[in-house]
Amino acid sequence: MLLSTMLWLGCRTLAVEPPDEKTQAERRERLVEKLSWEIGDRRVLDALRRVPRHRFVPESQLHEAYGNYPLPIGQGQTISQPFIVAYMSERLKLKGKEKVLEIGTGSGYQAAVLAELAGAVYTIEIIPELSRQARQILVELGYKNIFFRVGDGYLGWPEAAPFDGIMVTAAPLAVPAPLVEQLKEGGRLVIPLGPYGRQELKTFIKRLGRLEEIDSLPVAFVPMTGRARDVEERLHEN
Repeated sequence: MLLSTMLWLGCRTLAVEPPDEKTQAERRERLVEKLSWEIGDRRVLDALRRVPRHRFVPESQLHEAYGNYPLPIGQGQTISQPFIVAYMSERLKLKGKEKVLEIGTGSGYQAAVLAELAGAVYTIEIIPELSRQARQILVELGYKNIFFRVGDGYLGWPEAAPFDGIMVTAAPLAVPAPLVEQLKEGGRLVIPLGPYGRQELKTFIKRLGRLEEIDSLPVAFVPMTGRARDVEERLHEN
């Protein structure tokens, strides 16, 4: 009886004790080394080394913070798989001074990675609580080149346009027209498109006012809400 109790207490202690910073840093380095087999941009890999992903996951997920898979963050949303974060960041081809629009702040992790790669990041989140939580974490981490808005990402951020790059982290059925308008000529747009279960992550370049697709990858993202849902319903009616 005593032995069983001791074993139970030992397991309970192990389950609730979070990894220390050194352990998390080691796990982060191992993750980046694995990603380097598929991601060639050293600036993106270095950004992932600098951003502590474990700061953006719930306490109950701390032991899994550096697994190469998405994790739930509440409100029916997830923090994206690290490979997808790296892949999308790489597709923007950022050099360091660009102005980037992110649609879907979520946990704030992708915004942090973009802030390491670009001059300024404008990030929009439709769920107020997620935006508040992300902003608090990013401010605590010292980021000063990230600007926040609570609102419908379908509409973009026209006052700050044009953008050198736009990244969308939720899937509409088609590219929102306001985002095309707000993308600078020669700029890149990375966006998942299509219904759940049949989505493609597409990379576009804007040339002569039109989008030219240059890359595609099968993915699974949460659907875009807000105005995108209204557009989807009208398409079904027709």
